[in-house]
Amino acid sequence: MVDHPLYKTAPAEVHKTLGRWILTDGFPFVYDPERSHDAFIVDAVTGDEYLDLFSFFASMPLGHNHPGMHDPEFLARLQLAAVVKPSNSDIYTPAMADFVATMGRTMPEPFVHMFFIEGGALAVENALKVAFDWKVRKNMNKGLIPREGDQQLGTQVIHFRTAFHGRSGYTLSLTNGFSLEKTHYFPKFPWPRVTTPSLRFPTDEHNLAATTATEQLSLSEIRKAFADNPNDIAAIIIETIQGEGGDNHFRPEFFRALRQLCDEHEAMLIFDEIQCGMGMTGKWWAFEHYDVAPDIFSFGKKAQVCGIAVTKRVDEVASCFQVPSRINSTWGGNLVDMVRCTRYIELIEQEDLLANAAEVGGYLHARLLELQESYRLVSNVRGRGLMCAFDLPNTAQRARLLQLLAQRKVLLLPAGSQSIRFRPALDTRREHIDLAISKIEQALDQLLS
Repeated sequence: MVDHPLYKTAPAEVHKTLGRWILTDGFPFVYDPERSHDAFIVDAVTGDEYLDLFSFFASMPLGHNHPGMHDPEFLARLQLAAVVKPSNSDIYTPAMADFVATMGRTMPEPFVHMFFIEGGALAVENALKVAFDWKVRKNMNKGLIPREGDQQLGTQVIHFRTAFHGRSGYTLSLTNGFSLEKTHYFPKFPWPRVTTPSLRFPTDEHNLAATTATEQLSLSEIRKAFADNPNDIAAIIIETIQGEGGDNHFRPEFFRALRQLCDEHEAMLIFDEIQCGMGMTGKWWAFEHYDVAPDIFSFGKKAQVCGIAVTKRVDEVASCFQVPSRINSTWGGNLVDMVRCTRYIELIEQEDLLANAAEVGGYLHARLLELQESYRLVSNVRGRGLMCAFDLPNTAQRARLLQLLAQRKVLLLPAGSQSIRFRPALDTRREHIDLAISKIEQALDQLLS
C-alpha cells in the first residue's frame, strides 16, 4: 500500500473515514486510479486486480488509463475546464461548443435539439417536461383547455413494469417492479403502467409465441390507457433495452407499434438510453438497431454528460426549445464532463470502438451460449453488442454466484430478480472475455459442488 501525496486520507483509512458520515455498502476495495489499467481495477490498499465488467455501473466508456486520455493537449483542456465551473446554461465557451459539435456527430438525422443536465434521472425528467409542455400546448391549440392558469390535461405518462428511469421526482413514478427500496414510501403519480413484453431467449417458436402474446396484452393496455385518459397522455416512455429491471429486450415490431400509437394519439415516444446508449450495443444509440426513431431520447452514463435529444416534432408548438427557461438548470451539464466526453467520442471514432463493441460483444454472447450448453443453471442468454446477460434459477443462486465471482476478483452486476449483466468498457478485448468465462465456470463448478 502506498499513501498518495495529493490526499490527506490514506487508502487504508478510506472506508473508515467515509463510514463516519455515509453508508459505505459498496465494494470493499479502494479504487486506485493510477495503477488501474484497461479492464482491471487495482485496489489501492492491497494491490489486488479485479476484472472490471461493471465499468462504474456502465458509465465508463473506455478502459482504465487508456493512453489517449493522457494526451497532453487534452489534459491541458481538462485542467482549464476544471478550475472554474461556469453556468453553461447562459455562459458559453469554446470547450462547450467543441463538445456540442462532437456530440452532434453521434446524433441520427431526425434530432435537432439537445439539452444537457447533471444526472440521468434529471435527463429523463426533462424529457417528460418537454412532452408535457408539448401536449398541453397542443390541447390549448385545440381549445380543450384555456390558455391561462394551471393546466392539467396532457400530464400523464404510459410506462412499463420492471422499468428503471431514476430516483428523482417524476422518475420515481416510473421506476418499479424489482426493488422496493428505491421507491417505497415516496409519493408517486398514478400514471398508467403496462405489461413489459420482453423476449425470452432463445427466440424459438415457443418463446416467440409467448412474446407476441404478451405484446398484444401490453398494446391493449396502452390502447385502454389512451381511451381512459383522452387527450391526457403526453408520452410513452421505455428503455430501449431495460437494464436494471432485468436486461429485457424487445422486438422491433413492438417498437413500431409504439411509434404508431404515439402518432395516432398525439403523444411523444421517449426512449431512455441512459444505460444502453453511447456505443454499448455496437451503435451510438440502441434504437438505431430497430429502425424506429423516438421523438425524444435520454442519454448519460457512458457519455458522462446527461441530457436529451429531441426531433423537430416538438416545434409543432412554441416548444421548450423556443421559450426561455422552460427547461433549464444552473450548470447546464458540467464543463469538465463535456471536455472529457469530447475526448471519449474522438477516441471511439479513431479506434473504431463501435465495431469493437459489436465484434467482442458477439464473442461474449457466443461464449455465454457455450456456458448455457454446459451448465443447467444458466439460461436466457441474451445480448446486443457488449450489453449481455444470463439468468440463474433464482435470486439466492444469483447472489451466491456473484459472491463467488467477487472472491475470484471479477466484478459483475445483478439485474432484475435473477439475471447477471455484463457492462464492460467499449475497448474490451477477447482475452478479457475468455478470462471472465473461465472465472464464471470455476464459480459455477463450486456452486454446483
